[in-house]
Amino acid sequence: MPTYEYACAECGHEIEAFQSMKDRPLRLCPACKRRTLKRKVGGGGGLIFKGSGFYITDYKKKSGTKPEAGETKAPSKPTESKPAAAPAAATN
Repeated sequence: MPTYEYACAECGHEIEAFQSMKDRPLRLCPACKRRTLKRKVGGGGGLIFKGSGFYITDYKKKSGTKPEAGETKAPSKPTESKPAAAPAAATN
């Protein structure tokens, strides 16, 4: 639910009201008790992202991932296979 700002056209009193978007705008000024309260045009509260996934570094391609369609894959280094270590000879 958004917070709306109101200002009285008679006395200049300003208030904020936490209302549903379906609620009717307030009209009665709590200071002068006249029905001259008008809703002000607000700039909005802004958008706040919290948590992971919202930083530019989170979208960078990680090394070792598959290329997407249309991308060329950099040549990879051939892997060397090393022979398995021979078991140590038992001495009796």
